[in-house]
Amino acid sequence: MYKSELDKHIQNNSLSNSFVLFGESSFLIDIYTKKLTDIQDASTLSYYHDEYNFNSAKAHLSQASLFGGQNILIIKSEKKVPKKDLDILIDYCEKNRDNIFVYAYYGSDHKTYNSKSAFGKTTAMSVRFFNPSQSEAIFALSQIARDKKVNIDNYTITHLLNIHHCDIALASNEIDKFRVYDRTITTKDVDNLVFGLALVNIDELIKKILNKKDFRSELENILEHGEDEIRIVTAITSYLTQLYMFNIYIRVNGAPNALEILGYPAPKFVVDEKAALSIKFKPSTYYKLHELLLESELKMKSSHVDKSAILLSTLIRVQQLL
Repeated sequence: MYKSELDKHIQNNSLSNSFVLFGESSFLIDIYTKKLTDIQDASTLSYYHDEYNFNSAKAHLSQASLFGGQNILIIKSEKKVPKKDLDILIDYCEKNRDNIFVYAYYGSDHKTYNSKSAFGKTTAMSVRFFNPSQSEAIFALSQIARDKKVNIDNYTITHLLNIHHCDIALASNEIDKFRVYDRTITTKDVDNLVFGLALVNIDELIKKILNKKDFRSELENILEHGEDEIRIVTAITSYLTQLYMFNIYIRVNGAPNALEILGYPAPKFVVDEKAALSIKFKPSTYYKLHELLLESELKMKSSHVDKSAILLSTLIRVQQLL
């Protein structure tokens, strides 16, 4: 099953008591492992990576809880636990519904578990987690911020995600930094605390490029602070895609609507700025720009190339197409 199905079981209180969690998103595997095992007064035994021992794991599920509550077994590993071990541990949960077993597999070989018949006729839930979409990542981070009593809106969360190139795990680690503020967090706060030096961010670089202004000092600044050339190209491509969505929406509806275009409300000045910039270019120009950027990204991914030279050449050609 997938995350959406597991969410429905959680909502309907129809969960099993044994789970195999795997997939592309380690962040979501961690989140749901904690969610499924966060039970007060339970007797919990956790194994991390090479610590796993079958005999002690089996003994933990087979004995009565020392605290008179539930026994919980958690195994987190990039290595596969033998299938026969899993079958036995799951069977202990089948026989005793007070037990809870979560196997969080962080490896990349998903074939063993990606099947409804993987665990026969047991009630074990095998769940695959894909990397979250942007809207899912924003929602997850807003939940984390709410739990930590950090007041931050979806626009600022998106800015934080963009800084970390949509890596939700890295972005979530930043939330604690904002607990020092007893007010709403702004994008300026994010720049100050996440960058540390309040570096010129990629959005400002992109706006200079698209307004046909000299961008070289900003580009040098970003590269000097360790930004990767390929990530700059993908950020520009993403920004242009967003502008194209504004362009299409405005041509069809006459005015922009951030909630329908982006999936979340954005400040009026941001919407006005993107709307004004988006209508400056024709659809054919967007097509040529995307084609150029995708070709350049492919070149950069080849071996033994000067990525900085390709990037500078690409950005100059972008301005020539505008």
